[in-house]
Amino acid sequence: MEYQDTRKDGIVFFLLKNDTNQIYVTNYGATLLSWLVIDRHGMLEDLVLGYETMEEYQTQDGYLGACLGRVANRIERGRFTLNGSEYTLPVNNGPNSLHGGTNGFSHRIFDWEIVNDQCVRFTLVSPDGDQGYPATLEVAITYTLEGDTLSIRYEAQSDADTIVNLSNHSYFNLDGSPSIKEHTLKIEADRFIPVDADGLVVADTFAMSDAMDFRQEKPIKQALDSDDEAIRLGKGIDHPYVFRTKTDPVVLASSKSGLELVVNTSYPQAQIYTANYLDGRPGKHGVPMKAQSAICIETQYRPNDINQDPQSPTILRKGEKYDEWTSFTVRKR
Repeated sequence: MEYQDTRKDGIVFFLLKNDTNQIYVTNYGATLLSWLVIDRHGMLEDLVLGYETMEEYQTQDGYLGACLGRVANRIERGRFTLNGSEYTLPVNNGPNSLHGGTNGFSHRIFDWEIVNDQCVRFTLVSPDGDQGYPATLEVAITYTLEGDTLSIRYEAQSDADTIVNLSNHSYFNLDGSPSIKEHTLKIEADRFIPVDADGLVVADTFAMSDAMDFRQEKPIKQALDSDDEAIRLGKGIDHPYVFRTKTDPVVLASSKSGLELVVNTSYPQAQIYTANYLDGRPGKHGVPMKAQSAICIETQYRPNDINQDPQSPTILRKGEKYDEWTSFTVRKR
């Protein structure tokens, strides 16, 4: 494996590669920086959006390619109760706490270990009280390239009861176009979870409206250009979809590049987000990253679940192990 150690600030860059893929990751935020493949026309495509410089990753928001923790997505009013004690988190997204707080895992420098030429493991110790969360948490995030599949494994253990919901926030665009609307999407889900005007999930799942239904593959623009109430509230798609199958629950495709991205995971659902809040800031090579120019497939447990389910799977008990994974496979059509 090739890697570059900047040494001055502890940030290290790694290249996982084989005959068909070049994948760049860093220990800053355990972030996926770039995924280069050749499309069916022989053109080199970078499948993920990102910034041009590391300084931008350190100072900008958007969570581009970063791993999220301790808890991905929103927690209502930045509060939750565990074992009879209430905990308060930083509020950094309207009235709610988002993606672990103001200084979540996406802005941390992880320790690292090269497992082999195709695998790097990032580790972090989050102390008791970090961003308001209880217990000292030991986290490992492992990237592995096998053939045309990139896998991310999330592991954690805690010295006391706490909550954990780890995910990745890569923005995918399979053909470099300025919009995700012409991509097609298929999601194996009969139900999705609506959100309010602040992006917080409501209490129950809803059956699919026509706009939100991706059980049959269709262009994303059919949803984004609709007047569906869920689309209006989310300013696009920004909703959890609850999977009905464990095999290939999400498939994203581009007829322009002839590439498709197949997602598999141990998680029961994913937050599908069409980059509605990107604001035209410059990305790689100075190209503006505009709203709905990419899509995030954030596999995870249900957002805000600790405030809705006393037996939430986001609760990690002392001595137990958190162990989940997500894989992304790129194919030519």
